[in-house]
Amino acid sequence: MMALLAVCCTDAGPTVPAGIAVGDGLEIAVVADGFDRPTQLTRTLTGDLLVTELAGGENEATGRLVLVTGDDLGSRTVLQNGLDKPTGVAVVGDRVWIMQRDRLGFTTLDAGAPLETVASDLPNNGRSQGTLSLSPDGQLLFDTSGRKRGAERTPGSGTLWGIDPAELGQAQPTPIAEGFKHAYAHTFTADGQLWSVEMSDGTFDGERANDELLAIDPGDDAGWPFCVDDNRPVVEFGGTPQRCADVPRSHALFTPGATPTDIVVAPWDPTIFLVTLWIPGTVVSVPVDPGGAPYAGDVVVEGLESPQALLVDGDRVLVVDHGTGTIFALSQRDS
Repeated sequence: MMALLAVCCTDAGPTVPAGIAVGDGLEIAVVADGFDRPTQLTRTLTGDLLVTELAGGENEATGRLVLVTGDDLGSRTVLQNGLDKPTGVAVVGDRVWIMQRDRLGFTTLDAGAPLETVASDLPNNGRSQGTLSLSPDGQLLFDTSGRKRGAERTPGSGTLWGIDPAELGQAQPTPIAEGFKHAYAHTFTADGQLWSVEMSDGTFDGERANDELLAIDPGDDAGWPFCVDDNRPVVEFGGTPQRCADVPRSHALFTPGATPTDIVVAPWDPTIFLVTLWIPGTVVSVPVDPGGAPYAGDVVVEGLESPQALLVDGDRVLVVDHGTGTIFALSQRDS
């Protein structure tokens, strides 16, 4: 059951817009607003926030990296300008890693510091490359969005990659798994299992495919474009039941075009994932336990414009709304 939040005025800062609702036992608050089409956020080693923004149209290459200092959410410094579709940011040691449309690079926390490119001309389908995440063993993960020629994937596209950030300019990406249209975001459960969302995006045998959440092991082929949904063969692209038998099964299926953009494990309940669905404007929960048939997800937040990113922040989860430029905090209500 969803609980509609009342709008009220306080001296503490912006209020939650009318129409946003959260599930029973949860509460939501505005942390900061006024960002320009934010995409991902992370914490620095000293606890400051780093936020990537498009800061303009998707193809205008006017993106920014913004530092929000300490507890003063109004104190913001632009560290980088002129970024091309910056959708990923991660901090490793004293380096800040940024994923752009077709390149991965690193810089420092100094405003205007050089941005060194590690991998460029990355395969993509013309859109963004998705988020950055760190594996338990310290690899930096990113995906190259899927492009195909006819029924065949463009080499290097539709792939989940890992790179050793300690090697800096000498680092070479290594493929982890392939066969994705767009494995936009990833997370790990406590047992070390890698999970990824998948934006299927397209029509297959005349039918749109659902978006997915699935568990990934190194060397897996997620099947796109030969297999979509929960291992459905796509005849027009050469899919067969035999070919799709070894594809990882869908842990959850979301409606076609839902556009899952991020995933985390809820800090107040390690048995559930939280997933942002961009088009419906919701955050949904999905059980971690593989119970059998693919889950659909239960709505825990609705009424957002375009939820883009999640960040576990202590006992709460920060939720970035790309459309309104707002960062919310979702947490468990005190009993």
